[in-house]
Amino acid sequence: MTALQAGSAKTGARLRRSSLAAKKKTFWLTTMMLPGAVWLLLVRYLPMFGIVIAFKNYRAFRPNTFWNNIVKSEWVGLKNFEFLNSPDTGVMIRNTLGYNLLWIVLGLVISVAFAVMMSELTSRFMAKAYQTMMFFPYFLSWVVASYFVLAFLDPTSGMIPSMQKASGLPVSNFYHETTWWPLILTICNLWKNLGYSSVLYLAAITGIDTTQYEAAAVDGASKWQQIWHVTLPGIRPMIIILLIMNIGKIFNADFGLFYNVPQNSGSLYPVTQVVDTYVYRAYANTHNLGMSSAAGLLQSLVGLVCILGANALVRRIDPESSLF
Repeated sequence: MTALQAGSAKTGARLRRSSLAAKKKTFWLTTMMLPGAVWLLLVRYLPMFGIVIAFKNYRAFRPNTFWNNIVKSEWVGLKNFEFLNSPDTGVMIRNTLGYNLLWIVLGLVISVAFAVMMSELTSRFMAKAYQTMMFFPYFLSWVVASYFVLAFLDPTSGMIPSMQKASGLPVSNFYHETTWWPLILTICNLWKNLGYSSVLYLAAITGIDTTQYEAAAVDGASKWQQIWHVTLPGIRPMIIILLIMNIGKIFNADFGLFYNVPQNSGSLYPVTQVVDTYVYRAYANTHNLGMSSAAGLLQSLVGLVCILGANALVRRIDPESSLF
């Protein structure tokens, strides 16, 4: 065997070992991803078969199994979507879209502002303390949060009515007056979700190359100019991605917020009735599973259209920042 052939054989053996190592690495990475993939399949994709319930008069038969009930239930076409003809449709759609649009704008501006401020803290301990305090409400359920709100607004022993009574002012019955609830719900939503978004933006800020700030400082840029010309452009992809995802949920409402925090007060329905609470109350009264499935399908379709539209607009303006 010549030296050239020996070298070729060694190169081939090296390539085979490299290919085998790459395959082994791919196998183990795939194994690590498998639990998440199985969870996604079972929880997200497999239940999509239930979409057919939106077009059926779902009833229970013997034997009472999910599959048997779906097969034997009568097809009703678009009848389950007739809830959109309800007199309350305009109110619930207005509230759902109005609150979501307001919270998308406020959440974006305030969470970015908090993330920028936390990134400027020089004390590592204080930065971690602020992050923890802001992120903690995200893990609380709305049931717990509703009792916090009740402690402030309860007409008999709440903090605010007690202060009004002590000052000789008329005592407000917040759970029967709609005036303040758009503001109360907005504060509750920001209080609970602001920390999560701020931490995401803060992570994006920490990924910005520090040499850009050094170059801007050498060029005489002030701190505000560094934020405007370095920080905000650096986190623009994260801002756009979260904005697109939030737009996709514009026809969905946080059921816990709109049901638990107002204590399910009927007097507040004009400002707290959204698609999710309306469907829940309608199902509780009629037990029409097809209608609730139709509402969920409608929300998903509207969300899909919104995501595709927002992504198409972003792709036209800034292709590198689009989701796909």
